[in-house]
This record gives sequence, C-alpha cells and structure tokens, in this order.
Amino acid sequence: MSVVIRTPSPRLERLPSVLARTGLGRSLFYEKIKAGDFPPPVRLGARAVAWRSDEIDAWIESRPSVLRPEVVQ
Repeated sequence: MSVVIRTPSPRLERLPSVLARTGLGRSLFYEKIKAGDFPPPVRLGARAVAWRSDEIDAWIESRPSVLRPEVVQ
C-alpha cells in the first residue's frame, strides 16, 4: 500500500489582492510584469486574469528585506 501526500493547490488571486499583498501601485505592478520582474498572470477568460499565490509568495520572499537603521545618538 502506498501513501499519497497531496499538497494544497495554489490559489488564484485577483488584482486587488495582489496589489495589497505586494504594496505596489497598479502602474509599477504592470511595468514589473512587462520587464519580467514579476510573474505573469494566468488567463481565466476573455477579460479576466489572476496570479498564482505560490508565485506571489516566492516573489515576496525574493525581495531583499530592509532593516530600519538604529538611531545614533
């Protein structure tokens, strides 16, 4: 008997959710897609697109974290 381990399927997120998660504005967001700096959307229909949540997570994790410098007194 074999054990099958199922991983959850990535969710598809629409534009408002993606913008809220990334903190990007709409114009910069689409510039990053065009430049290849952000994952492209998945087409859902003739006028609807979404982004895979796992790709958004990976993009967020790839961003360098900025630490707030200590205040020198």
